Parts: sequence; structure tokens; C-alpha cells
Amino acid sequence: MDAIKPQAGPQELFLSSAADIAIYGGAAGGGKSFALLMEPLRHLHDSEFRAVIFRRTVKQVRNEGGLWDTASGLYGDMGGTARESTLSWRFPAGSIISFGHLEHEKNKFDWQGAQISYLGFDELTHFSQSQFFYLLSRNRSLSGSRPYVRASCNPDADSWVAEFVRWWISPKTGYPRPERSGRLRWFIRHEDSLKWSGDRHKLEARYPGQVAKSVTFVAANVEDNRILMKKDPGYKANLATLATVDRERLLRGNWKIRPDAGVVFRRSWFPIVAAAPARQRHCIRGWDLASCRGEPGQPRDWTVGAKVSCDDRGVFYVEHVERFQGSPHEVEKSLRTLAEQDGRRVGVALPQDPGQAGKSQTQSLARLLAGYRISTQPVTGSKYVRAKPFAGQAEVGNVLLVAGPWNEAFLSELEGFPGGLHDDQVDAVCEAFNGLTGYPQKRQQDMDA
Repeated sequence: MDAIKPQAGPQELFLSSAADIAIYGGAAGGGKSFALLMEPLRHLHDSEFRAVIFRRTVKQVRNEGGLWDTASGLYGDMGGTARESTLSWRFPAGSIISFGHLEHEKNKFDWQGAQISYLGFDELTHFSQSQFFYLLSRNRSLSGSRPYVRASCNPDADSWVAEFVRWWISPKTGYPRPERSGRLRWFIRHEDSLKWSGDRHKLEARYPGQVAKSVTFVAANVEDNRILMKKDPGYKANLATLATVDRERLLRGNWKIRPDAGVVFRRSWFPIVAAAPARQRHCIRGWDLASCRGEPGQPRDWTVGAKVSCDDRGVFYVEHVERFQGSPHEVEKSLRTLAEQDGRRVGVALPQDPGQAGKSQTQSLARLLAGYRISTQPVTGSKYVRAKPFAGQAEVGNVLLVAGPWNEAFLSELEGFPGGLHDDQVDAVCEAFNGLTGYPQKRQQDMDA
């Protein structure tokens, strides 16, 4: 068996850190997830060693090419025995490495009383601050190994992690500061706020009776992962095709960039054509539903149906956008009328809001549209996250608008997203686009690696 060792550079720096908490991030493709899996291997001889590596959902753990898949090759070669029912590996000396999830905030209490020697978080920005610090209280050990925490992440300016690693990031550019990568800082929690210092002893003297925790941040990007660049030289090109915000985050490691107005969508990305091709592969009308009339004095939401098609070349056409404000009965009537006008070849994509009420509404509308191709998808993630795939195709010129009186209102709303007064048309066109492409079922897990 070949020796298992880190790649020289950021991965080696991360795996050699003495910090209580080490965070490995900066951009996609830096070999972060693999580093999390490698780290506990040094303790396999300790019969009392217990490690748990978390992703936010079980599905993310089990996804093709995800943590469980990758661990199967790595841990199997080290003599481990897999127990898929519990997502755990047991090694000959008695040490155990498990995989967990914290899909809901309350799931943190599932680990009450646990003793976790090695606590790992894959994609730390996906977890809440309270989940992280609660699990930190479970980071304890009766084995010969000191308890410690390792985490991976990609940049997210709106995550609590951005503030946590602020010292390692340039306040002007948002990029990691190379001279600080891997350097230690210490913190103590005092009156519900974190107090930081570069000197542990001075910090503990300032707050008697408390023990400081050491933290470091190690920046990496796809260029640092020479194995990936050799095996998949096109991966960097894939990152370069992302929309502006994601390209800055995942390719260049920018912790400051946000999806401000005019950044997610630009008017110039949407050429207008006279008509869509007569022959198309697929066509779907996606909906954003707003059956309530709104409160007096407040802007009323629109119900919007956006019809999107795709030709044999993979070019998308926004053919028509219908928007109106009406009662629940008027909404149902309009959905049925537009479905009849579109014809049975055009699918209907309906969003499903969280909770039983959202499920009941979707079931009711599906019955109303019996005989048509209906697809439903629970609404998950932020509006920005749901808009990213459509924005990426628009930026590279793969989205065209069919000329119509709705064009100006549509373009104005997209250009103002996400800070504009309305985003109903954005939601509807993305619902149609995601229905055509299979997103979010086909999430790009390799972007997290």
C-alpha cells in the first residue's frame, strides 16, 4: 500500500497544526475534505479514540464522491470495517471514526453526553454558530489523544465564520493574507462575546479562571491541489465559468464579495430574439405563488409564471412571463388557463413551501392540473443559492429572451436582485430552469471539496 501523506503546501500546514481549532478554507478544490478524513488516521492505535466528522445533512455525507465514498477507499486500506447502517468505521485497535449530521438546529442535542476526541466539520459555513459551539462542548476525551477540532469551508461573507476568521483575511480585498496563514490566535468567551489575542498568557491573565482556545486558518485554492489538477485539469476552467460572485468565492477565495444588485444578473446577459426555435427538447413553466393580497401600505407580491425552453444545443429561452396579483381562486384559475394555452407538452413546476400548509397547497394545485406534467420541489436554501445555476448560464450567453411586452419589467427585476423590491419573477424563472436541468437534485458536490 502506498504511503498516505498530505500534499506539500497548505494541506501539510493544516495537518501539522497544533491549534485546538484549525480551519482549512479559502476556495474550492484545495483538498480540504480529504484532509479532514486523513487527520484522524494518526490515532488509529488508540482504542479509546472517537472521531465524528459532520456534514449538514445525511444526504451530503452519502452523496457520490462525498465523505462516505472517499472514506471507503481510504479507511478500507487502513484495515477499517465499515458499518453503513451507523455511518461508522471501526479499526483493529478499537478506535472508531463516524459521520454525523446536524440537518436541523435541534439535532445538536442528539450529541448530548457524547465524548468526541476529534471533531470535524466539512463545510463549516453550512452550520450555525450555536451548533458549532455546542458540539465544541462535546469535544473531550478520556483517551491518550488530546481533543481538538478541524474544519473545512468555502468563503461566505454572510456566515458567522467570516467574522471568526477575520484576522486572517484582508479587510480591503477579502482575500486571505498569505503571511498569516497557519498562525495561531487565542480566544476566550466573556459575557457572550469572543475576546481575541495573539498572546495566550496575556489573554488568560486578563480573564482569570478561563482557559484560552487556540485557532488558526489555513488558506488554499485549486492550484494547491496538484493531484486534482493532474487528474482533472479542466476543473479550474469549470470554476472560471461560474457567475461572478461564486467565481470570486470558489476560484479566488474572496470572503468579502456579496451578491449585490447588478452582480447576480446583468441586463447585457439577456439578448432578445424574435422567437424560440420551433423544435425544442423540453419546455417548462415555473411558478412563484403569492395568493395573499398583502397588508395595507405594504408592497404586494406577484404570482408569476415563467415559461422556459431548451433547444438541442443546450441554449435556454425565456419565452413568456405572466404576472398578476389576485385571490387564491384567481391564482388557481390563471394556472389552469395558462396550462391549457401552453399545451400538454409544457411541464408545470410548482414550488413547495416548508410545512404542511405548503404541501397541502401543492397537492391541491396538482389535482387542479391533472393531466399535465407536474413537478414539485421543496423550497430549500436562500433565493440567491437557487438563482445561481440560472445566473451562471446567463452570464456565459446561454439564455435568450423572446421579445414581448414583459421584457422590461423582467430585466429590471433581475438587475435589482437580490436587493430589489420584488423577486417573484426571479423565483419563477429559476423554478422553471431548475426543473429543466434537474437542479437541486444534481448538486455540484465537487465544489465543496
